[in-house]
Amino acid sequence: MYARRRRGYFLMMGGCIVLFVSAWAFVRLWSMPAAIAMVLVAMVIPPIAAMIANRRGPEDRWWDDPSGDPQSDEWWDELDGKKRR
Repeated sequence: MYARRRRGYFLMMGGCIVLFVSAWAFVRLWSMPAAIAMVLVAMVIPPIAAMIANRRGPEDRWWDDPSGDPQSDEWWDELDGKKRR
């Protein structure tokens, strides 16, 4: 799950770099509005990539991971209604 999110993040950020560099390296020679549009798209990609990289899936356990203290874990399980009888 972490590798999938990391791969998605690096693909998006790689696309961002490709858009930005190609916009000012050679697209601007043919069309300045297209280069500006490419840079604007590249500007939106990093926040989206960060959201995707930090997204938690339904299989991810991060909030209810055991703390290592059996008494505390038992208390929290009881409080959350997860105590098995």
